[in-house]
Amino acid sequence: MRKNHLIIFFLVILAGNIIGIGLPNELLEKVTKPLLMPVLAVCFFSQTKRTGSSLKKWVLLALFFSWAGDVLLMFQDKRAIFFLLGLSSFLLAHLCYILFFHALRIREKIKGNPWLLIIVVVYYAGLIYFLSPYLADMKWPVRVYGIVISFMFMLAMHMLYLKNNTAGKWMMAGALLFVLSDSTLAINKFYQPFEGAGMLIILTYGLAQLFIVNGAIKYIRN
Repeated sequence: MRKNHLIIFFLVILAGNIIGIGLPNELLEKVTKPLLMPVLAVCFFSQTKRTGSSLKKWVLLALFFSWAGDVLLMFQDKRAIFFLLGLSSFLLAHLCYILFFHALRIREKIKGNPWLLIIVVVYYAGLIYFLSPYLADMKWPVRVYGIVISFMFMLAMHMLYLKNNTAGKWMMAGALLFVLSDSTLAINKFYQPFEGAGMLIILTYGLAQLFIVNGAIKYIRN
């Protein structure tokens, strides 16, 4: 199956999940969500299988841990531990993306930009300051997770300096959407639920993964 066909298939599944959340239709939601990351993984693998790049493993591992996180979070309403397990799984996914972006930065000899660090520190500090009174016993897990995803985003912004600028823009945009998705999830869960939050979270999350994978494909193939 061609890359474009797989991307269309992914977008159809993503739309189905959003519709399932919006109706709501629990069956449609539960059937579509676990399919998202496997389809992206197949798309990534099929487009990079002819290259021997050692970078591929980090993207595939990130998608695997993201899939595990998706599945675990489906059960968070039954037992609170599933939210923590899902959070831990996504933390591992972000660590894999960190290793991927760091490897690209080293290969391309991109120097660290302290202004990019300042941007993520200010955003992280502001969000944690806002959420802290509402986190209760999840204060430290959320803080640690926030540090990891902020560091991932900081490295992703360095991808704008890649020689393959198109690939870098895709990856940076994906990382930004990931931060927006997780920030929306945190506000909705810990501060105050708001209408349409679930649809917004999955839309930004799905596009985030798609953009990062698309950028990774463009970089590895070229």
